[in-house]
Amino acid sequence: MEKLDLKKMSVEELEAELLSAESHYQDLRYNHSVAVLENTQVLRIARKNVARVKTELRSRELAQPTELKRDRILARRKKEKKK
Repeated sequence: MEKLDLKKMSVEELEAELLSAESHYQDLRYNHSVAVLENTQVLRIARKNVARVKTELRSRELAQPTELKRDRILARRKKEKKK
């Protein structure tokens, strides 16, 4: 996944991509703990892909007007408290 691809995606697509990337990374970690992966670099690449998507989502969140940002930040904090 390239950075340019993320810029073209909508927020909903990015959130779906984030879920997909996180689950792929978790699968790789599990497979690596059970049996050694042939190429362990895929773990690093998957982790960086998750970070890229999160960074793009956060940059879009910060680019929004102040009122919308505040509402989203409060919603995110409530969501984190529930976990």
